[in-house]
Amino acid sequence: MSPQWSQWSPRSPHRRLRSATALLAVLGGLGASLLTAPAQAAEDRATAGGTRTVAYHGYRIDVPADWQVVDLAENPRACVRFDRPAVYLGTPGEENDCPAHLVGRTAGLVVEPITARSAAQVTAATARARRGEATVPSAVSSGDSVRIAVEDAGVLVTAAHNPDTEDQVREVLATAGLTAGAKRTELPRGAGQPAAVAPLAAVGPQPGSYLGKGFDACAAPSTAAMNAWQASSPYSAVGVYISGSFRGCSQPNLTASWVTTQTANGWRLFPIDVGRQAPCTSFSLKMSADPATAKSQGVTAAAAAITAASNLGIPAGSAIYSDIEAYTSTASCKAAVLSYLSGWTERLHSGGYLSGFYSSAASGIKDAASEYNNPAYTRVDHLFYAWWNSAADTNTGSYVPSAYWANHQRIHQYVGEVTETYGGYSINIDRDYLDVGTGGTTPPPATCTGANLSFTAYATVQSGSSGELVKAAQCLLTAAGHNPGSPDGVFGSGTATAARNFQSAKGLTADGVVGPKTWTALLARGATTTVQSGSTGEAVTRLQRALTAALGRTVAIDGVFGSGTGQAVRDYQSSRGLTVDGIVGSGTWGALQAGR
Repeated sequence: MSPQWSQWSPRSPHRRLRSATALLAVLGGLGASLLTAPAQAAEDRATAGGTRTVAYHGYRIDVPADWQVVDLAENPRACVRFDRPAVYLGTPGEENDCPAHLVGRTAGLVVEPITARSAAQVTAATARARRGEATVPSAVSSGDSVRIAVEDAGVLVTAAHNPDTEDQVREVLATAGLTAGAKRTELPRGAGQPAAVAPLAAVGPQPGSYLGKGFDACAAPSTAAMNAWQASSPYSAVGVYISGSFRGCSQPNLTASWVTTQTANGWRLFPIDVGRQAPCTSFSLKMSADPATAKSQGVTAAAAAITAASNLGIPAGSAIYSDIEAYTSTASCKAAVLSYLSGWTERLHSGGYLSGFYSSAASGIKDAASEYNNPAYTRVDHLFYAWWNSAADTNTGSYVPSAYWANHQRIHQYVGEVTETYGGYSINIDRDYLDVGTGGTTPPPATCTGANLSFTAYATVQSGSSGELVKAAQCLLTAAGHNPGSPDGVFGSGTATAARNFQSAKGLTADGVVGPKTWTALLARGATTTVQSGSTGEAVTRLQRALTAALGRTVAIDGVFGSGTGQAVRDYQSSRGLTVDGIVGSGTWGALQAGR
């Protein structure tokens, strides 16, 4: 069945979004070889069923006929944007013409050659196609993208989606194949493999304490651009879109090493998440109008944002800002938004992060201020408000009383979508003025309530390690009856002692290091209910986590025992000398819980 695509999300009537200035190579779908990049052939031809075949670098795929096709070699500054369906062929340019405040995500593909730069995007969640193949049906989604390395064609394929379009994107990916001209390029050795210890990359919590000008841009600028702007622009802080199912732009520059470099050079970062929007808007991805459900969605969004921040090396103590675009407020809409933000804030606090909220001063920010003292809602720590009055200050006028969020808790977006050039680098930005710090809003002590236990890989952690994986280990040790102390994400002597005690109880080497065997035993711990194809629920989630640790590869953690989980079970059973039947009964559970 060919994928069916609905119209992409309409933009908020309260936000003006400039059209991209890049020329997009849009193909008509008739005839072959309509798109040719220097040194790399690309073919586009019509097929039956409302689709067309696009071929590039030895990789071919059928996409809906109305998708745009953009040749990045011919248009190196083209904005790789996912607010409208498109295919991007080639290496995304380090500089782009993306509108600063692009919002929305439908679906899109980026097919780029495997190079040292593209390999930096590879993570443990990246799937690798087998020799002679171009598809990986079991590939998992991470950060609202499915990424597949097709080494026989020498390409890295990134398929962006939102929660509503993931199945459709997978249908497109399933049509992929190799062409006669495919040439193999392997990923660099070690690409995507987690380090034994993953140190925090940023120089302290972000944005930390800062008073002055900043900017935000849809895509993180290149290091060269950041260096040029640091030398000659008035800005020392930058907003980066790290997570969220509704981010509009690709982020080829945004990596942990980029975070390390920018913060070491003195830049302050304010991380932004663009997720579900208010239920009273026309956006395609909205939070529920039911307050309880909206709160749960806020929790889920915050958990994903913490994982993204941790992967980038943005540590606990940092503020992460939820971007909820302008809306026409009603009582029910306000209740949903503030409930979502309550869940967002509580989950961030449980991970030791501060919560921020971005919106229009006239809608979301005004609503938050109107319930500032209402105990029914958990108050956000920082405000980031759009009021394009050209005043570089943190005055909120009549929208927010001056006594609210008054202790270095404000960012004012005072000009929107202007292009500025410094040192020869032009970027379309929103201008911001920051007065931020930690005074009065120190994150509460971390707890295990709502702690994230689901990761695409479970790297070894030990004394000196820190981050979300350490917190997960601490919470699992606590649940197993071995108290490591406060789950603060820092692997200290208490965590090492708890790990050794757990290992001794399980007959494992008691070295205090949480490696694959200890992770497997911790994650599998619980009831040994028999599960098999078609099963759902908590036991399946535990199983998927434990298999990810035991096999050293990503198993989709969704609580549904599907074909991917079944294959992982059979692989585990075969490698451990168990009966290979794909059914997880007492024998398989016993092996997992013993750390085998």
